[in-house]
Amino acid sequence: MANETSLAEKKASAQQLRSIGTLARRGTVPKMLSHVAYVTHDAAATTDFYTRLLGMELASTVMADRLPSTGDPFPYFHLFFRLGDGSTIAFFESPGLPPPAKSSHPAYDIFNHIAFEVESPTAVEAWRDWLTQNGVEVIGPIDHGIIYSIYFHDPNGVRLELTTPLRSDWNQRSEESYRDLALWEDAKQQARREGKDVRAALIDLIRTRQSEQTNT
Repeated sequence: MANETSLAEKKASAQQLRSIGTLARRGTVPKMLSHVAYVTHDAAATTDFYTRLLGMELASTVMADRLPSTGDPFPYFHLFFRLGDGSTIAFFESPGLPPPAKSSHPAYDIFNHIAFEVESPTAVEAWRDWLTQNGVEVIGPIDHGIIYSIYFHDPNGVRLELTTPLRSDWNQRSEESYRDLALWEDAKQQARREGKDVRAALIDLIRTRQSEQTNT
């Protein structure tokens, strides 16, 4: 807790928090998402899901008897599936891996996900119908105010989202976002200083912000 408090104190003001975005404002930012990678225990089922159901191409594969980055002797088959913009989602199948450990809290299985963008709300709904017809359990569509989404899982238990923007500026709101970050950090710090429950303080902040946004 002492280390966490110290870190929060270093982020005390909105000015300091905004400085985090210096590189992005300078234009020094990664060009695009190349890939995200997960473990699969069934390369064939994963390929069927991403090619037949989601329409991606199996774009590249790698086989090796150890990991080049660390030298660990884990033989693997690495698969990349290509999206429309050239980015990819990737998987490793490695023989003998045990099932993954269960999450310590169900929130991890909800918050951790990858979202793919589609053209419109109508497209989101069409994907919902297609996936449902093919036996995939789908949540949504959900209107988040800034995006419109459905949620489902791939054969490996990876939570996926298909989404479309409802606002053209949904990911161009940096100043407002840094202000919100400052409010979030300040609420945590104040609760800790006053010996109050941090979770309750953040719920109060969330409800206050929601009320302000409703009334504007």
